[in-house]
Amino acid sequence: MTKIDGFGLGLRPAHYHDFLEQKPPVDWLEIISENYLVPGGRALQFLDSIRRDYPMVMHGVSLSIGGCDPLNRDYLRELKALIQRVQPGWVSDHICWTGVDHANLHDLLPMPYTEAALAHLVERVTQVQDFLGQQIVLENASTYVAFHADEMSEAEFVAQLIKRTDCGLLLDVNNVYVSAVNHGFDARAYIDAIPSNRIKQIHLAGHEDHGDYIIDTHDHPVGAPVFELYQYTLQRHGWIPTMIERDDNIPPLAELLTELDTVKYHADTALHLTRKAS
Repeated sequence: MTKIDGFGLGLRPAHYHDFLEQKPPVDWLEIISENYLVPGGRALQFLDSIRRDYPMVMHGVSLSIGGCDPLNRDYLRELKALIQRVQPGWVSDHICWTGVDHANLHDLLPMPYTEAALAHLVERVTQVQDFLGQQIVLENASTYVAFHADEMSEAEFVAQLIKRTDCGLLLDVNNVYVSAVNHGFDARAYIDAIPSNRIKQIHLAGHEDHGDYIIDTHDHPVGAPVFELYQYTLQRHGWIPTMIERDDNIPPLAELLTELDTVKYHADTALHLTRKAS
């Protein structure tokens, strides 16, 4: 597997030619796995060409690790083949469910934070890791509803999941902030509850602020409160490979590169303050 470090971007079709022709100074790229689970075509041609110049990680949206349907073995076989092709630093998905009765609802739906749900997830994560022959990395999703049956906080649930399965965590700092505002919990306490040695990657993204609630949209630049929480995260856990996730209203690559420079500034500031305090 490929070593991943530094600052990355999500690879989107709008920027294929930029990466091929300009080779901008990005340390690594994240691909959406489902975009390349195809037998051939232009998308795979671009992927292979860009992969020669950039390390990559794979990020999926269809594993439905929290679902009640049996795990989709066809999907897992296709995912395993793509892993062999890309040789990513790691492969990730979300702590959620995405459908029922074999119907994909195309959304990242929340889990109840109960011991029963945790046991269900532990079993399924173990199955996926055994099938793929490697550790997987799971991301905390943004949420908008809570369950009366919840027996623990989201942070406790996530921490227990990664401890019991030996999986990694893709810590989406924007999602922590969004959920903290929506549910009224302490975002910094959430960050504190996560074991440092299990965090493989950080996502930063933009959102829509509607006052008393926030929607995770990935169609805006990263906001100041998210950068503040990002700095706290690095001060608490140390350096973690970080990327900007942009999925809609995608700007020219030059704008994302400028935003990535802002990410680097905040990372440098956080790590400098950490060194100064020690």
